[in-house]
Amino acid sequence: MNLKRTWAIFRKEVIHIRRDPISLLQVILLPITLMLLYGYALTFDIKHVRMAVYDQEQSRLSEAFVNKFRGTQYFQLVRWVSSYRELKDLIDHREVQVGVVLPYDFSWAYQTGKTAKVQALVDGTDSNTANIILGYLQAVVSDYNQQLLVQRLWPKGPIREDPPLDTQMRFWFNEDLESRNYIVPGLIAVIMTVVGALLTALTVVREIERGSMEGLMATPLKKAELLLGKLGPYFIIGMVDMGIVLAMGKFLFAVPLRGSVLLLIGLSAIFLLATLAQGLLISVSAENQLQAFQMAMLTTFLPAFLLSGFVFAIYLMPWPLQLISYLVPARYLVTISKGIYLKGVGMKILWPHTLMLVAAAAFFLVLALSKFEKKIR
Repeated sequence: MNLKRTWAIFRKEVIHIRRDPISLLQVILLPITLMLLYGYALTFDIKHVRMAVYDQEQSRLSEAFVNKFRGTQYFQLVRWVSSYRELKDLIDHREVQVGVVLPYDFSWAYQTGKTAKVQALVDGTDSNTANIILGYLQAVVSDYNQQLLVQRLWPKGPIREDPPLDTQMRFWFNEDLESRNYIVPGLIAVIMTVVGALLTALTVVREIERGSMEGLMATPLKKAELLLGKLGPYFIIGMVDMGIVLAMGKFLFAVPLRGSVLLLIGLSAIFLLATLAQGLLISVSAENQLQAFQMAMLTTFLPAFLLSGFVFAIYLMPWPLQLISYLVPARYLVTISKGIYLKGVGMKILWPHTLMLVAAAAFFLVLALSKFEKKIR
């Protein structure tokens, strides 16, 4: 391979990019837009759940139970109702997401040593949200149960001994359970996939549509020189986008980066190379730019979003999809990014994923070179 000819193609591609500043601006703004949209809009934090209460007894004990919900940021008591019909209407009109019903014998059941039953009506339209709300409800009830149990064990005077069992829970790596800390590291892989694939998916087929490919074919350029020369400028642009994403994660979303930023950049560069090579493969296979764009979105963005573990846990997927996910390079960068961001791990842990990224980059480069033919279709 002649490096001078490769450099000439590199310079030619840089000139094309400089003559199309609008497209360059779009490529720079794309990761910013995606980070803002997904960073703020995509969240698994459910707080201030609107709640209505139907307290049939209205005793001191029932009021203390309701106050447990008032003391947490996850519930917002918006209505007291006086009938089931009123509670049903509020849920039907989606004015509240959960209704709590306390029976007439709430205090009597507790005082006689029986189980006091509480009914919770949860809007199950969104099953994921309903399950999270159910978990919140169970946590509040469990806390109140422990309080009543302590009062029953020590009914007279102040409690001078500790409860027999005190559970202390601690979350590792994402102590506050903030969705952004989980989403932003994975979002890096999705954005780099979109940017990398779209950058190179149109580069070769555009030359064919414009008729400039004939001039390139008349030169002594080799396939590797042509494709690698075209890949170089977009690799630099992709790394600039990578820097923008890292800066936004650090200064805008305040996501902690516990590991080595240089290791993250280096492994992301390998992933970007694999994604650019995949885009080149699409470009040399497509008949026109529209087809190339559609193929890029179908084969890169959707698998990266759905099968990489960015949003949905891979181990919860059906086993055929789990097997397919091994073919998605974004899967490995999502694991790498979350490991470096949240756990601060290094190559001792991440080397298998790094090898898979290197293999993916080599595979797509070789396949693009073998697929490309220096002739007019």
